[in-house]
Amino acid sequence: MQAARAGQSTRAGQSARSEQAARAGQAASGRAIRVGVFPYEHTQPLLTGEVTVEGVTATVEGAPIVSDVFQRAVRGDFDVAELGLTYFLRTWDTEQRPFTALPVFPNRNFRHSAIFVNTDSGIERPEDLTGKRIGEFALYGSDPGVWDKGILADEFGVRWEECSWVVGGTNSPLPAFDWIPSPTPAGLDVRHLDDGRTLGALLEEGEIDALISVDVPRAVRDGSPRVARLFPDYESTERDYYRRTGIFPPMHLVAVDRELATDDALTTAVYEAFRTAKAQVEQRYVDGAVKQHMGLITPWFSSLFERNRRLLGDDWWPYGVRRNREAVDTFLRYHYEQGLSKTLLTIDDIVAPALLDT
Repeated sequence: MQAARAGQSTRAGQSARSEQAARAGQAASGRAIRVGVFPYEHTQPLLTGEVTVEGVTATVEGAPIVSDVFQRAVRGDFDVAELGLTYFLRTWDTEQRPFTALPVFPNRNFRHSAIFVNTDSGIERPEDLTGKRIGEFALYGSDPGVWDKGILADEFGVRWEECSWVVGGTNSPLPAFDWIPSPTPAGLDVRHLDDGRTLGALLEEGEIDALISVDVPRAVRDGSPRVARLFPDYESTERDYYRRTGIFPPMHLVAVDRELATDDALTTAVYEAFRTAKAQVEQRYVDGAVKQHMGLITPWFSSLFERNRRLLGDDWWPYGVRRNREAVDTFLRYHYEQGLSKTLLTIDDIVAPALLDT
């Protein structure tokens, strides 16, 4: 019975998507656009041309580092581009406000695993972070940093404004991202590491007590006893977080040039292309389960896939407004509370009008 209902729902969804895709190409026809996105497995069909944007000539480009896509987008090299949520919001508060969001989230990660501590710092539980000196990768208010500060404040009462912050590269020196606005709350102790050292080294040496970083510090990979994760069993912690909140944290979205966003057919066509590419990759995993994913090199992957699907559902990487409202609105609240946005926004404020009902 449940399987029959699921099948009916899937067929109905496919029919609705087909109608939406047909409408998408009507007014967009003949336009040429430039698209920038990191080469994830679920965006590869766009980069290879296996999936195209209906009614549009789209040149799709990747980059070896995702922040290169962000920088080129801010520079104006793309009409449509992947942007970190915080990067998008920082441009939103400029006079030009160059972008409108599409509800496409190509990068999402649980981030309890992104917090590392010096084992001599006295930090044994999240509450111990208050008042500590903490490193943050790339910029103050990075996407993982916004999520982690917000979760630590909401769930553990950690006062991020009582901490001091050092920004830089984790395993290699990293210059300041001077191509994007970098607001910091008044009175907050934030400095950029500009002496050629790295945050990973500072953490191992005890010059900082903790680190929020998308990159795993070299000391952790080398097995140093001086650096550990704040949440050693982070997978269980992150699964519990999802069960309680329903949030699979989005890190990046896809942005479209503000003027192009007024073309409903164009924004719909781009959205449908990204969704089709992702759906194809998801389906490969579903089909691969029949043969226990024998084409993959990772042992016991099928067991992981089954557990993830039971927890996250059949579309475990959702696009659209409805499935992402709670998560995006939570990030927008965190961004505002942390002094990084001028106003408190919701997903309805930032998404292209044609896609608000997705």
